[in-house]
Amino acid sequence: MIKKISIILFVFFITCSAHAQLFPLHDSIPMRDGKKLAADVYIPSGSQQRPTILIQTPYNKNYYPFLGLPLQVGMNINSSQYNFVIADWRCFYGSTSACTSQVNRGRDGYDCVEWIAQQPWSNGLIGTWGPSALGIVQFQTAKEHPPHLTCCIPIVAGMRTTYLRYFPGGVYRTEYVQMLDLLGYGLSTILLAHPVHDIYWTIAENTTFYPDSIRVPMFMIGGWYDHATEELLESFEGIRTQSDPAVRAQHKLIMGPWTHNTASSAPDSVGALIYPQAMNVSDSLARKFADYYLLNALNGWNSRPVVDYFIMGENTWNSDTSWNTNNLSATNLYFHSNGTMDQAIPSAPSDSQTIVYDPHNPSPTVGGPTLLHTLNQGPYDQTTVVESQNDILTYTTDTLVQNVTLRGKPVAHLKVSSDKTDTDFSIRLTDVYPDGRSMLVLDGIRRMRFRNGYATADTSAMIPGTVYPLDMDLFANTSITFLAGHRIRVDITSSNYPRFDCNLNKDEPMYTSGDTLIANNTVYLDNSRASFISLMTTSFPTQVSIYRDAFDFTVFPNPSPEFVTCTWTIEKESTVKISLTDVTGKEILILEKRKQEPGNYQQKIDLSALSEGIYFLKLSVNGMTSVKKLVRIF
Repeated sequence: MIKKISIILFVFFITCSAHAQLFPLHDSIPMRDGKKLAADVYIPSGSQQRPTILIQTPYNKNYYPFLGLPLQVGMNINSSQYNFVIADWRCFYGSTSACTSQVNRGRDGYDCVEWIAQQPWSNGLIGTWGPSALGIVQFQTAKEHPPHLTCCIPIVAGMRTTYLRYFPGGVYRTEYVQMLDLLGYGLSTILLAHPVHDIYWTIAENTTFYPDSIRVPMFMIGGWYDHATEELLESFEGIRTQSDPAVRAQHKLIMGPWTHNTASSAPDSVGALIYPQAMNVSDSLARKFADYYLLNALNGWNSRPVVDYFIMGENTWNSDTSWNTNNLSATNLYFHSNGTMDQAIPSAPSDSQTIVYDPHNPSPTVGGPTLLHTLNQGPYDQTTVVESQNDILTYTTDTLVQNVTLRGKPVAHLKVSSDKTDTDFSIRLTDVYPDGRSMLVLDGIRRMRFRNGYATADTSAMIPGTVYPLDMDLFANTSITFLAGHRIRVDITSSNYPRFDCNLNKDEPMYTSGDTLIANNTVYLDNSRASFISLMTTSFPTQVSIYRDAFDFTVFPNPSPEFVTCTWTIEKESTVKISLTDVTGKEILILEKRKQEPGNYQQKIDLSALSEGIYFLKLSVNGMTSVKKLVRIF
């Protein structure tokens, strides 16, 4: 199967690049144990010595003549100020013959760097570049301190190997490990032998995090729709505070609206959305970083912010001295059985909703931080497939009357029960557009046997019918503004497949074949057992903007080409204000009447001066607000 995927990709690259191809020199790099790694060397024309970019890959160096080279070089090697060396990892592709039972990729990286430094075309300055596994190996190489390593550009990668990378919420990442197996890592057998946090994971986590061993500047690149966001942010914070003091202040980070497969190239479209403001940003900044450290370019890199991050929704760049959410406040949005979500704690003494979860008919994965080549990555609409099924609970705010910016990692706090001894609860957070699209932002899942922790001693079966508190984070930090005119939504299911393994709903050994059970899973929504999501926000509408459809507020005709008429009812003397806003929340028209007496009212509004599009009419009565979407047509 691996060979089949390799052949398909190779043919694809040849087809797409039929008229453009690079022609490297084929070489081999001796390792300290006498083995050799296969490598391709790209040298621009001319006889001068240059700095070199090292790329260490498990994905076949033979693709690069058709893919092109990074750092804005592409196919034009003769315009490059760098040499490039691309080496296959030991045990992979051209370096298969170098395979041994014990592999230390950091030492192999050291040997590659120092071999390059001795070549006649090298000036002794070496940087590294690469995403994912190509990024992880840069940390491993830097840990070994090769004398001629100058700087590193790890992309969508962190250094630590954790239990939660493979079992987030205690649930096996099915599609992720499937793709890793297809790529040749063969991890599934050992992972499934350690489905709880045991000594294997303790050793892995303690030995793969070494920020104090980093002695060269790093430029780290991550994506909000990547599956390694948390590992990347942890590693960046680690090297900013624990690496060699001489380079601590030189590390920088950029986080964009990218997936695992798009962070290095930064196309204008990601998933089903378009981000032209982020197009080509990552590679151009990586080039600027490399030029500064390898070419001594006076390009202002040292004066750039420590952290650049993209705010999705409003689609703007922002900067900070670090990535943290210490200056933000938590906003709790409570779930109600009528499908709404707001800041009001439920008032009912007893309320709940139940979903039926059948492992043979799971809630499907649609987009998100996936890796398997058959799945979509990034933001995709959940309405037609996920939210149309009957195994889901959906909670949505009313239309936002002002922008709400979320930064950080949301956490859901649920009160739940089941009629089975084990099950899962899964959450998706979405941005609901005025046209009805429910675009995925983040997701999370938790296996109930792991509700108290992930070690064997922490696990316990559920008692059917017993209500349990369940705190569940949505796995990753993000940065997004929910625009005025949009809504915020939370989808609750008991599965998200194939992103995550399907629970068999039994307190028995996991990941084995056998019969499945159908579970009836309940979420509680009353004043003593409220369920809610906590969002770290820079601002959130106060009680003035409570989401309720009040005062019998109507707007007709809608859509309309010229005029609309608003009607509303006042039950007591009140201060009334009507405002018209665009989709950004900007007020276009304000009609205000003070101290209206009880009664029925109407107001005619002329739309002739407005462009075609979507607007919002906001009725405020003594601080209580109702909002209606208005569509102006020609």
